[in-house]
Amino acid sequence: MDNNRVSPSLALKWRPALSAPPPQAAEAEPVRWWPLGIALLGALGLSAFVWSEHGTLPAVLLLLGTGLGFTLFHSRFGFTSAWRQFIAVGNGKGLRAHAVLLGATATLFALVIGTGTGLFGNEPSASAGPIGIALFAGAFLFGIGMQLGGACASGTLFTVGSGQSAIVITLIGFITGSVIYSAAWPLVNDLPEVPAVLLSDHVGWFGSWGITIAVLVAIVLITRMVQNRRVPPPTGAPPSARGLARVLRGSWPMIAGAVALAGLGAAVLAVSGSAWGITSGFNLWGAKFLQLLGFHPETWAFWSQPAQAEQLAGPILQDRISLTNIGIILGAAVAAGAAGTWKVHTGLSWNLVAAGLVGGVLMGIGARLAGGCNIGAYLAGIGSGSLHGWLWAFFALAGTWAGLRARSLFGLGVPKPGDSAC
Repeated sequence: MDNNRVSPSLALKWRPALSAPPPQAAEAEPVRWWPLGIALLGALGLSAFVWSEHGTLPAVLLLLGTGLGFTLFHSRFGFTSAWRQFIAVGNGKGLRAHAVLLGATATLFALVIGTGTGLFGNEPSASAGPIGIALFAGAFLFGIGMQLGGACASGTLFTVGSGQSAIVITLIGFITGSVIYSAAWPLVNDLPEVPAVLLSDHVGWFGSWGITIAVLVAIVLITRMVQNRRVPPPTGAPPSARGLARVLRGSWPMIAGAVALAGLGAAVLAVSGSAWGITSGFNLWGAKFLQLLGFHPETWAFWSQPAQAEQLAGPILQDRISLTNIGIILGAAVAAGAAGTWKVHTGLSWNLVAAGLVGGVLMGIGARLAGGCNIGAYLAGIGSGSLHGWLWAFFALAGTWAGLRARSLFGLGVPKPGDSAC
């Protein structure tokens, strides 16, 4: 998973062997019934409450979010770790899984948007963002923040749901960074940019899909070439049940997780009319919290905009982004309880707390500057055939390189080609 803070004392030296056996997964732990029961009751009970109070659509979004959290946990689908492993040791397995996720998402998005297949009266629309200084700087900051905070946007939610207390610090920083951005919004609102570029506007949805797939195939080939040259160390396999029990209690292949995430993401698009996103929900949560403390963020220029004012005035359980976010946390908790791995970790060191907080703040500011995170900009952008998604990926990868070097400032280990803990 994306919780990838590697201590130098835990890094195992890797020596190449002519016939080294592949890492074997340990047996799954016994089911942890009380976290599983609470998470199941929470997911079902909250879904029923949302349905009765706000209608069918919000309840469906909450359940789709639960499915996303369940899938993210079981597939250990890491964005942070995939970029880290490629930059640090040349392991491109994670990026190839990204290519499958992006390709499947692009295929389903082309079908849903290209045919106008929306549910609940919503017309699905592509996720396209402007291209400019804010996008470049925001993606770069997000890349640094991922490596310091130990998770991306989706990783923060599903690891919090699975009981990883260290990532709660990252989530607090994430929300704080989002609030800082909204408070300073007038200072960055007019940065130079050009309008969004959607491939489908120029070559149609079929042409857009074909170009996206061709680029992803090229990325797969490049990562294989890099991996063959650098010969990265093997990575261990997470604990897993065997047989059919693996579906509910084990580690899924990343490819299976990628296909499942693409299907659920396309369902969110069809149901709500917009692609799956995460970080605008953090901004809303921070503003709501400030209101509880007696502050008035509704008077800020950012929250005075019509769409943002309507979002802030409404309940959190009616906000589509917040619903899927809450669902991800609950779905991961269900999965972790069933797998026997849900456990609150205590005794956090100062450097983990400091790095998590700083990393979260950088991701919060970066995601809002760039108009999205690894989900809202990277996945949804590339899946929609938007040029800003590819540019976000490039600058986030550069930020990953910088973030790996910044880890040493907090006394965190940086995986090297000779380390297997990567």
